[in-house]
Amino acid sequence: LDILSNALVINMIKSSFSSCVLVSEEDEKAIIVEPDKRGKYIVCFDPLDGSSNIDCLVSIGTIFAIYKKTTDDEPSEKDALQSGRNIVAAGYALYGSATMMVLSTGQGVNCFMLDPAIGEFILVDRDVKIKKRGKIYSLNEGYAQHFYPDVTEYLQKKKFPEDGSAPYGSRYVGSMVADVHRTLVYGGIFLYPANVKSPNGKLRLL
Repeated sequence: LDILSNALVINMIKSSFSSCVLVSEEDEKAIIVEPDKRGKYIVCFDPLDGSSNIDCLVSIGTIFAIYKKTTDDEPSEKDALQSGRNIVAAGYALYGSATMMVLSTGQGVNCFMLDPAIGEFILVDRDVKIKKRGKIYSLNEGYAQHFYPDVTEYLQKKKFPEDGSAPYGSRYVGSMVADVHRTLVYGGIFLYPANVKSPNGKLRLL
């Protein structure tokens, strides 16, 4: 399904005639769009985040970030090596009990729900903001024995608050897009910290 979804996303973007370079989590090298289909944008994406959870029907999704080409040179992989500040649009699609797209074009975050009756995404939540404080932490504690001391200390303070406040609850799906969406809706924190086995972390930069 990773391969199938990757091909589907690539074909859909190419057919929009809006992009010149595609960077997929599934491909080692950037994809240079054919000259007759090129546009002015660079699209970086993970076509199917959380695919290992498909068999148990856990929510999965697609993650993307879009940049604008800044030169008139022939498109190349270098066009994607831009600062995150240059992102013109970013977001994710979440495939669960319903299909939702969460999108930002730099002017706030908006949520759109797919209406299958008309085949269109409908705006359902405008200018969504994460709560200043939440009560949920989300990470894979199966790696706890490998966490660095500062991460372990932070988690202890969330689970056993010294000020007598209510402890944080733990929620972890294992699909980043689902965990991030829950954090956006309910507040809290999502972590995938580096540890002694993976000193650079495991989440990749799009």
